[in-house]
Amino acid sequence: MGYGFAKRLLAATLALGVLGGCGKHNAATMEEPVAVPTAALVKRGAGGTAPSPDKADLGVLLAYEHRVQIRLPGERIAAQAAAVQAACNAAKFGACAVLGMNQSGGDEPSAMVQVRIVPDGVEPLIGLAGKGEEISERSIQADDLATAVRNNAMLQDRLQKEHARLLEFQDRKDLKVADVLTLSNRIAEIESQLQGAQQEAAQQQRRISTQLVTLNFQTTRGQESRSEIGDAFRDFGGIVATVIAFLIRAIAVLLPVSVALAALGWVLLRLRRARRARRAARGA
Repeated sequence: MGYGFAKRLLAATLALGVLGGCGKHNAATMEEPVAVPTAALVKRGAGGTAPSPDKADLGVLLAYEHRVQIRLPGERIAAQAAAVQAACNAAKFGACAVLGMNQSGGDEPSAMVQVRIVPDGVEPLIGLAGKGEEISERSIQADDLATAVRNNAMLQDRLQKEHARLLEFQDRKDLKVADVLTLSNRIAEIESQLQGAQQEAAQQQRRISTQLVTLNFQTTRGQESRSEIGDAFRDFGGIVATVIAFLIRAIAVLLPVSVALAALGWVLLRLRRARRARRAARGA
């Protein structure tokens, strides 16, 4: 009984694996758009607008990331970054979550705010951050998750089918204890894999339905230049002290060598004079 059951279980598992593999092969070789819910395909543009009906659907699922560098007077950086954070927390431009923020003061103040926000709120939030100021750099990057979403959906489908099949085996009344334990372990493994795939799908959907925005606040170029000049003056004394210390160390290293070379030269000179004196005495 146990051997026959194990053979049937193995055959069922292999059949499900073959079906899943065939599905993957067909999906990889056929260049068809992925069938996804309409809600998942809406608001995929950089500004969050739906594609017009007269444009071909490319079958892409894009996860957008925006990076913006804003220059403004140093004394306003902290207030501007706080205003962006407050607007996000209050969902002023739609659902929004602050993912990170750091700020530094001193002569060169700066700040960074990173948020994840719905597509419709991207431009208003960037407009608030750079209102009346200079947006010196801006970049947009999109990651196409269509293949990852498709592969994850196929994985979930295969796991669900295998899970249902194993549950049918588990309902049988003629199973031995060893067979029940084997089934339970395999079902637990499949449920764990299925949970991981579902979490990955949720993360993918979150990246598609919302967009990541990173705002970097820096001082104006004029303040940056003045700060560099001030830093140069402040570093002047340190640079001079460093050079003098280097020269002192160099002299300390070279002085014994110079003394040793001078002594060696003096000895060689005395030997040469003594040799000449001996030759002169023999010639006389």
